[in-house]
Amino acid sequence: MAKLKKSSHIRSVLKGISWRIIATLDTVLVVLFITCLTGGCSLENAIKIGASEFLIKLFIYYLHERLWLQILGGRAVSNKQILYKTISWRVIATTTTFIISGVILEAFDEIALYIALTELFTKFVLYYLHEKLWLKLPLGRIRNFIKKML
Repeated sequence: MAKLKKSSHIRSVLKGISWRIIATLDTVLVVLFITCLTGGCSLENAIKIGASEFLIKLFIYYLHERLWLQILGGRAVSNKQILYKTISWRVIATTTTFIISGVILEAFDEIALYIALTELFTKFVLYYLHEKLWLKLPLGRIRNFIKKML
């Protein structure tokens, strides 16, 4: 079999889903932590923000992933490329978190900002590690698995 050089769309979707599961759990915990610290502890709001992010950011993540594949002519493999990709995603994702938090909490105040800024740090590390883990899964592995199943 020829060595594959491009990430498939299904790989991008599955990578997005795996990231959104990790990121959503982090978001729910961050929102719960921040709202409890500020005296308005709300599991309901934490779940609403997490669920909204899952749906909205899954689509945005897929577009970001495909754009980076175009920019790099393939996937990010060096630490420098992964770092740049992580930074670009964090700018997009943190801004989105601030907007979603503000809408759900009905205020674009310091609580929404604290949520976004806390997530900036937690998810920066998580995203970078997620990218490194997906590099360990060789291209074509998912494609071949699906072909065997069909």
